[in-house]
Amino acid sequence: MSAGNTVMEGALDNGVAGILAECGGACACATCHAYVAEAWLPRLKPLEDMEDAMLDSTLERRPASRLMCQIELNAELDGLEVFIARNES
Repeated sequence: MSAGNTVMEGALDNGVAGILAECGGACACATCHAYVAEAWLPRLKPLEDMEDAMLDSTLERRPASRLMCQIELNAELDGLEVFIARNES
């Protein structure tokens, strides 16, 4: 995955199962919902209102829930661990 891309883009480029990304990264569908490993949460930018609202529509929101389209890769996130949620359209 390349810096500047999102985790969602990297997942799609690498055929990761479970990331549907129906809105193409517009933060409008929550089909790229995943759980970030707890140790990584402090390194992420805080949730913005739009992402928070979209996560409310997910099947199993947890404290570690994030939309992969909203996490931009950078050197600080090298090795980021995420676990794909059950995403349905």
